[in-house]
Amino acid sequence: MSERGSLPAAYFAEKYAADPDPWRFASSDYEARKYAATIAALPRARFASGLEAGCSIGVLTAMLAQRCDALLGFDVVEAALAQARARNADNPQVRIEHRSLPQDWPDGAFDLIVFSEVLYYLDEADLRAVVERVRTALLPGGAVVLVHWLGPTDYPLTGDAATELLTSALEDVCDVTRSERQPDYRLDVLVRRPAAPAQSAARREPPGSAGR
Repeated sequence: MSERGSLPAAYFAEKYAADPDPWRFASSDYEARKYAATIAALPRARFASGLEAGCSIGVLTAMLAQRCDALLGFDVVEAALAQARARNADNPQVRIEHRSLPQDWPDGAFDLIVFSEVLYYLDEADLRAVVERVRTALLPGGAVVLVHWLGPTDYPLTGDAATELLTSALEDVCDVTRSERQPDYRLDVLVRRPAAPAQSAARREPPGSAGR
């Protein structure tokens, strides 16, 4: 793994200052294919409360909104968030907020958490902090969707490294229910196991004690 630290907010601010859609989220065939696969991979038809980390200009957000009763998208660049809010203006169930990973993780519990092309911008320490946020926020039966580019980058982590770190760190509470690789990206889905049934507080009578 790279020893490079997490990419700062200024890196992304410079990208959006130079180009309102620097990664062509709204126009590239790659993004369209990947978004369609992401929506198709959602393990349930409907979610009560979704979270999209790194929502950027809100293209995937608008698609996820059709499957969520409530959806919070967040990103670190206000210029991108302005576009996301405009794109989702007709989706009253969507909130768009200015937050960063892992420092500004929102309060609340979610049954869908989506990380699309975002975790490899973090270094290992920050990604492990995200793991702990997920562990606290993901409801039993809830899903985590991970999608990452597999080509060469100069980011702190590769798509494979980021995905495998998170999945292995959550293997005690989540099952990987889907893992697929395309030539240019990978898509993984984790589902949290149901909560263990609470043990009864009532003590059992020892054998032969009845009627004493």
